[in-house]
Order: sequence, then structure tokens, then C-alpha cells
Amino acid sequence: MTAAPMKFLFVGTNPEHTGAATHFVALAQAMAEAGHDVSAVVYPDGLIAQGLAASNVRLYYAKFRNAFDPRGYRAVIAAIRQHRPDWLIGNFGKEYWPLIFCGRLMKVKVALFRHRTPAMSRISGYLLPRLAQRFFAVSNYARQAYLDWGVPPQLVQILHNPVDMALYQPSTSQRAEIRNQLGLDDDSIVVGYFGRMSEGKGIFTLLEAANAAMLIEPKLHCLWVGDGPDAALLRERIAAQLQTAHRHHFTGWVHDVHPYYKAISVLAFPSKLPETFGRVAVEAQACEVPVLGSDIGGVPETLQAGVTGFLLPPIDVDAWREAILAMTDNDRRQTMGAAAREFVAQHFSTTVIAEEFANNLTGNPPAVGASRASSGMHLG
Repeated sequence: MTAAPMKFLFVGTNPEHTGAATHFVALAQAMAEAGHDVSAVVYPDGLIAQGLAASNVRLYYAKFRNAFDPRGYRAVIAAIRQHRPDWLIGNFGKEYWPLIFCGRLMKVKVALFRHRTPAMSRISGYLLPRLAQRFFAVSNYARQAYLDWGVPPQLVQILHNPVDMALYQPSTSQRAEIRNQLGLDDDSIVVGYFGRMSEGKGIFTLLEAANAAMLIEPKLHCLWVGDGPDAALLRERIAAQLQTAHRHHFTGWVHDVHPYYKAISVLAFPSKLPETFGRVAVEAQACEVPVLGSDIGGVPETLQAGVTGFLLPPIDVDAWREAILAMTDNDRRQTMGAAAREFVAQHFSTTVIAEEFANNLTGNPPAVGASRASSGMHLG
């Protein structure tokens, strides 16, 4: 059942490019596209503001230096008075208490999203889920972490990250353009890594596994998209392997990564530390790219193991090497890629997530069951 149109005021003044910021933009756009009246209080000229600039979301500008910044409160209250929202939506920790205060003062309901699993302070961890009308986790894994804090189960709902299926879709022209820029042949098999270049993300496990697989499969290449504290060390280790060094390609930090998904053959998500969700896995699958993901944290919720990719034990180089080699089979990749886009359309598309969110807010919060994503088959 489709919920009646509502009015939302999203508040996100974080200037940084994070997964929470990407979620903020995608959800605000999804609700606007679904016919709801959406406004947002955002950081001036920040990445969230840039992401929403071409949307139907009305923008107000403000900065919250911290949870006590009076300028931020004034901006939110002014936006509430002008927009008259049914709901205030918050994604960032420094704005949780300001939204609770503004919501109580202006008699507007508040929904908060938590994207991290480390516990909040004892007071915030106890009060925020109880004072907000809705408190959302972005995965079953994250929800369990909040229950472990002591939050009552009925107070924590799940809403996965939405993905714009029109933006994230396969494109032969963009594939050819990106590959031409990188000097890759059309028949190259490209393993892509998208994210922060840090040891905890499993980049060195991936490097070792990929180099071993390259010695067996001459068409295999790696594309590294992103930057981070261990990027220089990664480049050093690549350069030290003379047989394979020329088959690794770097983009550095990229603001808009979606065209690069269309140029790869398979996405590698090798984290050795738990991820709260794993947005890159969903974005890649929307582009008909199968995924090799670590069987840890919220990653298993982002793919259908054995159908749209494989789940692998973290830091197991042999398992990752064998999985990479298994994905050099063209028929397997094409079959999994087609299933991957269908999987995302059914579970993570903006249309699906917007309807779930609206229905949750207009009725009693539904009982939380098992994840919609199946992780029934593993490799390794």
C-alpha cells in the first residue's frame, strides 16, 4: 500500500564525503521522486548540497560545528517554520540531539539513522532511540549491535541504503570510454576495488590474491578507485612485483565513481574488519557487476551469495585467488551480473526503499525479521 504524500525536512550539514552522506542524498532524492515534499538543511557548497542541487529537494544552508552550535539550531527552526514538515530526518551524530530538541520544540516527529556500530555515550545510547519516533539501522548487522548496547528490539528498525537504478546501470559507451582512458582492452577482465585505501579494508589480501591469479590468467587486471593512508604502500608493493605491476591501474580519489563500475568485470570487497553495510557492493550489482565480498559484518546482506557473487573468508588469500579465477569465466560473470541487477532492483532500488520508509513512518513500525538478502552459498 502506497503511503500518502508527506513533508520531510532532512538535516545533514556534514561537509565530508562519507557513506552516510551518500545515503542522505539517495534517500532524500528517493522520497522526492516518490512524490513527497522534501527539503534539506545542508552544508553550503558541501558534497551533499552538490548531490542534491539538480534534484527536486529544496535546500537551506547551515553549519553545525557541534551539537551546541546555536546557528545550526536557528537554521533548522527557521526551515521548520517555513516548510512545516511532518518529519525531521537525521543521519549524523552531531545533529541527533539538535533534532530531538527542535522536534520537541516545534512538535515535529524525528527519525534518526545510525550508520556506525561503535556505541554512543551511555546517555545518548539510552535516550536517543527512546526520544526519536523512529530509530533506524542500515543493516541487520548494525541493528544487532544496537541491541547489544541495550536498546529494546522494538525501537530499532532497518532500512537499507537506496540505489538509483537509472544512474547505476550498465553502459557500453561509458565502459568503452573508461577502459580507453585506462588503456584496457575490451576483453580485459578487470577486478575493481572501490573505497578507502587502508589495511583494514583488506587491500593487501586482495593484492596478493590478484597477483597470484594474474600469473595464471593473462587477461586479468585490477582497477583501484579511491585513496587513503595506505595508498602509497599499496603502490610500492605493486611496483615490487615486476611481472604484474603494469596490470594494476589507479584513479586516485574520484568524486563521482558511478561510471567506473561500468568498466569493471567484478567488484572486490575484501574488508577484514566488519562493515556496517557495504554500499559499493549494491552499486556495482546495479551495474550488472557481480561481487566478491568478505563474509563479515553487513556485507552478506548486500549480495545473494552463489547467485550475484560469492562470500569469502576475510584475509584468506588462497580463497580470494580461487574466487578471482572463478570469475574469469565469461558465462558465469554474465549470468551473475544479470541476476545482480535484478536483485538490487527488488531489494535496494529507490522506489522500493522510498515505499518501505514511507509505510514505516505512516503506521506502526513493522516487526523486524531476517534480512531480505540471502547469503546461503559461500565460496572458500
